[in-house]
Amino acid sequence: QVKLVESGGGLVQPGGSLRLSCAASGTIDSINLMAWHRQAPGKERQLSAAITTGGGTTYADSVKGRFTISRDNAKNTVYLQMNSLKPEDTAVYYCRVLYRGAYYWGRGTQVTVSS
Repeated sequence: QVKLVESGGGLVQPGGSLRLSCAASGTIDSINLMAWHRQAPGKERQLSAAITTGGGTTYADSVKGRFTISRDNAKNTVYLQMNSLKPEDTAVYYCRVLYRGAYYWGRGTQVTVSS
């Protein structure tokens, strides 16, 4: 069983930055894919960024060039550095990992971009 705990969300002004963290705990050795998804009010949950064990990354077009995903394999932690935030980035951000063929979700952290 893998437990995921996100942190780092909050209220930020447009143009500002936030860094999200997601730490995985449990009896785990190596996590395959780690990713961040987001769900805005009234919309479906969508992938924002993902990173493989080897460091390969993929980004949604809406965040490309502004968000950077990274991971610390020793700490089983994934990060999302979010810069140049826009009001449309407002959402609950969820961490998701693939471990031994199963997906696990965190409970989410709220990010609100507003002046």
